[in-house]
Amino acid sequence: MTDEATAFVPGHITGFFSAHRDDDPTKAGSRGCGVTLTDGVTVTVESAEETELLLDGEPIDVEPVRTVLETLEAAARVEAESDLPLGAGFGVSGAMALGTALAANRVFDRRLSTNELVTVAHGAEVKAGTGLGDVVAQAHGGVPIRLEPGGPQYNELDSIPARARVEYVSFGQLSTAEVLSGDTERLTAAGREALSLVVDEPTLPSLLYASRRFAREAGLLTPRVREALEDVAAVEGHASMAMLGDTVFAFGTGLSDAGYDPTVCATHPAGATLK
Repeated sequence: MTDEATAFVPGHITGFFSAHRDDDPTKAGSRGCGVTLTDGVTVTVESAEETELLLDGEPIDVEPVRTVLETLEAAARVEAESDLPLGAGFGVSGAMALGTALAANRVFDRRLSTNELVTVAHGAEVKAGTGLGDVVAQAHGGVPIRLEPGGPQYNELDSIPARARVEYVSFGQLSTAEVLSGDTERLTAAGREALSLVVDEPTLPSLLYASRRFAREAGLLTPRVREALEDVAAVEGHASMAMLGDTVFAFGTGLSDAGYDPTVCATHPAGATLK
């Protein structure tokens, strides 16, 4: 055992997805495509008498993190520092779950493999209804294409071989749990069509095009996102909506050119890592 351990997990923006349910949360998940970010979440875990969770210094209750600790039979103080807002389409809860799994494995000497830890975190996210594909994407890094759902034992991943400057503007939160608990038939049909487009042409422009089309066809566009996409298009730029958040993202300078003051980062070249 060690006193504490720290992991960094990249943020993840999902451009589009289809939902695939299963009674086993490690088999359930999503197909789709998105981008991991150099902005992310740093998670520090240390042994404690009782579990305590903090995000940016404030107490918080994140169900997937508690589930991860229960699965690893560990009581810990978990301190997360995030570059990204919670609930706005950046995979923060998934990052906290995965970072906790990686760091707790070291602190408590659980001796699990990377795939086993990703499975624990992915299953915790699915069970909580807070995400379907963020964890496996964050473990992979880059611009991952999720060809099959589920944890590492069941899924299949590919990626778009590209790096880029990423701009984003977040207007607020959307409830992932509410969307995923509703009727996802329309969403899943749109997600399957979007995935076929990106598989046929695995490029960043194709990802943005398929993502915008998905957001429209799935009926997920918010008024502020719609306005921002129109503003970017007016200056011959390209952008899309982050799933699931009231957030717009673009590659290059699309949002800046449209007069917005975006946060700027880049695609992350690798997956989650222990520091």
